[in-house]
Amino acid sequence: MAKQTWKPGNMVYPLPAVMVSCGDKEGNTNIITIAWTGTICTNPAMLYISVRPERYSYNMIKESGEFVVNLTTEALARATDYCGVRSGRDVDKWQETGLTRGKANELMHTPIIEECPVNIECKVTEVKELGSHAMFIAEVVSVQVSDEYMDEKGKFCLNETGLMAYSHGEYLSLGKQIGTFGYSVKKNK
Repeated sequence: MAKQTWKPGNMVYPLPAVMVSCGDKEGNTNIITIAWTGTICTNPAMLYISVRPERYSYNMIKESGEFVVNLTTEALARATDYCGVRSGRDVDKWQETGLTRGKANELMHTPIIEECPVNIECKVTEVKELGSHAMFIAEVVSVQVSDEYMDEKGKFCLNETGLMAYSHGEYLSLGKQIGTFGYSVKKNK
């Protein structure tokens, strides 16, 4: 297979496409679409988001020290894109998208997005200014999941929510299951 050499750049794709809700101490709230997010640690549960300092949400998150990562779905693709290409300085994204502010369990200034199947409430523990982006490292303080996706045994069926991903400028559905964790070494019965 022939290869080309490109200048250094981040090509780790696909990524989750999430809507991050945030708020400030004056009661203003916003939604920013983020693809640069991920798990950092299991115990304590921690994740990160990376935000450009010029983004409207940056100062809200830095000031309040909190945010919510709201997982998005194919049904929310249009709202997800809108919240990534319009600035909260210019428009009320809640009103323009029809998304609903919900009550967070543990946060003071930040709402959840009711339409999202998973809402991950986070408190910032560290901010790393890294160049084009600042990384907000945060501890997960509460998680809300939609009853709609609970099965009769009490299992949350996350993969039935229609989660979507972002890859190189495109939103993608996640597609069909191709295996389960450990299937490559599982012994057949």
